[in-house]
Amino acid sequence: MPALLRRGAAALALIGVAAPAMAATRIELEAGPSDSDGYLTTAVFVEGVFNEHRFGNSRFSWAPDVSAGYIDGRNVNRYGTAVSDNIWLLAGGARLRMGGADDWYHHWFWTFQLAAQKGRTLALSSAGEFVNSIGWQGDRWTFQLRHISNAGLDGSNRGETMALVGWAFDL
Repeated sequence: MPALLRRGAAALALIGVAAPAMAATRIELEAGPSDSDGYLTTAVFVEGVFNEHRFGNSRFSWAPDVSAGYIDGRNVNRYGTAVSDNIWLLAGGARLRMGGADDWYHHWFWTFQLAAQKGRTLALSSAGEFVNSIGWQGDRWTFQLRHISNAGLDGSNRGETMALVGWAFDL
């Protein structure tokens, strides 16, 4: 676990180095269980959400969103293939929200990202993956359900589905 903490700190430091160039940056440190084919493991992410922008005069907004994550490998031999690789991934996309800051539903969000990864499993079987999250963000906390898969474009498409709880702070 100390190696995992060192790598998480390094990812946070990389995001922190870029922070002066980006105002109103929100950093979320997230962790929780990840499921694939009924086998649970641990997932840890550092996510950066940047300035929110309106779509014209609409009630919808978007914010650039990047994340670095780690999904612990599983020592499982299923379907004749070992699926024990640890997964490191980098992802980037947008967080979408609706309403203004005073609306109760403005805390809810949907995030979509494209990810590049190191490692292969039956769940995450290609170099590129799609990341979708739906969740709630408060001032200091975030809760989300996240699914990562390759949409069947290359190899198996079992994916990883995780429940993440995060602590957030603004730079």
